[in-house]
Amino acid sequence: QVQLVESGGGLVQPGGSLRLSCAASVRFFSINAMGWYRQTPGKQRELVAVIFSSGSTDHADSVKGRFIISRNNAENTIYLQMNSLKPEDTAVYYCYFNARLKDVTAVYWGQGTQVTVSS
Repeated sequence: QVQLVESGGGLVQPGGSLRLSCAASVRFFSINAMGWYRQTPGKQRELVAVIFSSGSTDHADSVKGRFIISRNNAENTIYLQMNSLKPEDTAVYYCYFNARLKDVTAVYWGQGTQVTVSS
């Protein structure tokens, strides 16, 4: 069974930093993309950042210059470095892997980690 285990969330003051991690419990045959979404109550899930198999990345306009997505292929892990955090970054953050395991290509999700930015 595939599990994506997230860590690194918490409470931080405005202007502070957090680093989220997402580790997969399996080694996929291939990975198309990995990334992070976030969601706040009453709002649609928002794509925050994505990293493709090529290594190229894309970040939402709202986080460009503040957040950086990266990966460690050897450890099957992705990261989201979040700097200069703002109260509006408060959300539950979910990681995902769009990947192939055996003959099945699917999107796998983490359990979510709460990030709260408040003084």
